[in-house]
Amino acid sequence: MEACCFFMVFIMGYSVAAGATGRLLFGYDSFGNVCGKKNSPVEGAPLSGQDMTQKKHVFFMNSCNLEVKDVRLSSTVLCVSSCPEEQLDTLEEVQLFANTSGSFLCVYNLNSFNYTQIPNADLLCPRLPVPPSKSFPLFNRCIPQTPECYSLFASVLINDVDSLHRILSGIMSGRDTVLGLCILAFALSLAMMFTFRFITTLLVHIFIALIVLGLLFVCSVLWWLYYDYTNDLSIELDTERENMKCLLGFAIVSTVITAVLLILIYVLRKRIKLTVELLQVTNKAISSSPFLLFQPLWTFAILIFFWVLWVAVLLSLGTAGAAQVVEGGQVEYKPLSGIRYMWWYHLIGLIWTSEFILACQQMAVAGTVVTCYFNRNKSDPPDRPILSSLSILFCYHQGTVVKGSFLITVVRIPRAVLMYVYNTLKEKQDGALSRCVSQCCCCCFWCLDKCLRHLNQNAYTTTAINGTDFCTSAKDALKLLSKNSSHFTSVNCFGDFIIFLGKVLVVCFTVFGGLMAFNYHRVLQVWAVPLLLVAFFAYLVAHSFLSVFETVLDALFLCFAVDLETNDGSSEKPYFMDQEFLNFVKRINKLNTRAQRNKNSLTSEEGTELRPL
Repeated sequence: MEACCFFMVFIMGYSVAAGATGRLLFGYDSFGNVCGKKNSPVEGAPLSGQDMTQKKHVFFMNSCNLEVKDVRLSSTVLCVSSCPEEQLDTLEEVQLFANTSGSFLCVYNLNSFNYTQIPNADLLCPRLPVPPSKSFPLFNRCIPQTPECYSLFASVLINDVDSLHRILSGIMSGRDTVLGLCILAFALSLAMMFTFRFITTLLVHIFIALIVLGLLFVCSVLWWLYYDYTNDLSIELDTERENMKCLLGFAIVSTVITAVLLILIYVLRKRIKLTVELLQVTNKAISSSPFLLFQPLWTFAILIFFWVLWVAVLLSLGTAGAAQVVEGGQVEYKPLSGIRYMWWYHLIGLIWTSEFILACQQMAVAGTVVTCYFNRNKSDPPDRPILSSLSILFCYHQGTVVKGSFLITVVRIPRAVLMYVYNTLKEKQDGALSRCVSQCCCCCFWCLDKCLRHLNQNAYTTTAINGTDFCTSAKDALKLLSKNSSHFTSVNCFGDFIIFLGKVLVVCFTVFGGLMAFNYHRVLQVWAVPLLLVAFFAYLVAHSFLSVFETVLDALFLCFAVDLETNDGSSEKPYFMDQEFLNFVKRINKLNTRAQRNKNSLTSEEGTELRPL
């Protein structure tokens, strides 16, 4: 982990030194000047190093006939103070526009008085007629308003740029929307967490009804938007077509997920009453240390800080390039070698660090539950169990958390590679078998990821109980769960399923808000990537908050299993569990006794020993 952090800090420093995020956000001209800023000169480029503080708009001299030759725009790009809002048909009109508005549309070294005097004005001034244009709100590019000119302009400027820049541009152009949706996900997660804190049978039924309606509504909106796109005759750009394809993919995936969840809800509906009792037992465990509900806030704050820093470094990496002077004194930026490899390593660092932060939260919550559970005097809870758990975590168990988060990262990297291979092969006609194998491998890695997450959680709890290392704790947890899994698996799984539905509800409402917001920006951004980013963020935030209940639930059952292994309920070895938890265990075992024909039962008579399962 130390080596990973060192290389991420190195990438951060490299991106700050070599990157130029301002070029992506504010745009730059053909001579190496960033619009809206004071620039430093580039050696060999006489028109570089100008003060563009008052010239914030990017103007393309040949906007109606843009071409890309050798990854370069054929048109000269300038920084101007304002975009021409009316069509300019002659050089006299261009000259008049420069004198009245102070916005010079010809090259910088040509005085406006000479616009009509020089013979080669067609090379130094924009091609006539100059179409009316309007500045795009965020990036301040002068976008032509003539439909035919706009279509040609956008197809080159938007569709032919580098894929990484397109993704970054899509994120940054919708940054206000993305920020608003992230705040919405945060608020919904808080509301969902306090809903689970005061759960009742009626509230669970209302909650499930909202889940069903939300899933059906999101599916309907996705299919309606796809239908609206297919019937929109103005679709001419690749960005719009890609948005339409992504909508189709979203609609299909959401429909499948909705069908699966509805079937599971119907099958497990009879377990709702026991699940409510289980969540109430969990809430009682949380009530012994109520600040556990606020524990995700510091996790969320750290994640936000790290993600903002990660995105800033990503933007800098995407714009890192060395200035090179070409013919005519123009400047272009050549990408530095190794940037793509840094980008992939940066992505690995994102996964590992995020998982490490979430694992620290799980370890802290598990340690708090263990401290409160194995306290003999229930009327006198331990002082500051959360601080005690955190201090033990950072002093003794950092290696355990690093190993657990690294396992998740190792599983996710092949999944990402396989998804890339699948997307590459799906365009080939002869890759059907390869695509099928890739999909099967992705499913296997997904299942392995879920199993490892459950194993890690139990390993963290066992570490908090015994103080052993990660491998020993994982082995002990597997032994305990293999002995005691049959009686509580269904109820525990349905409890986790209800908590998972809470995360789904947060993601549904956030994605619905994103669909409504991004649908108004169909043309100038590929909003599928920002929408996926928002959905991923919403799920992580909801997981960060609601995982407190999952962690407490799993930790309680593991503590219960350890309690049965070490105690027999006698006066010499009494159980650590309180009476309410003991009564709940007896009710569960009564039901399982009828289902399993009196095998491995717990007797319900007073004074009878509670035998290990």
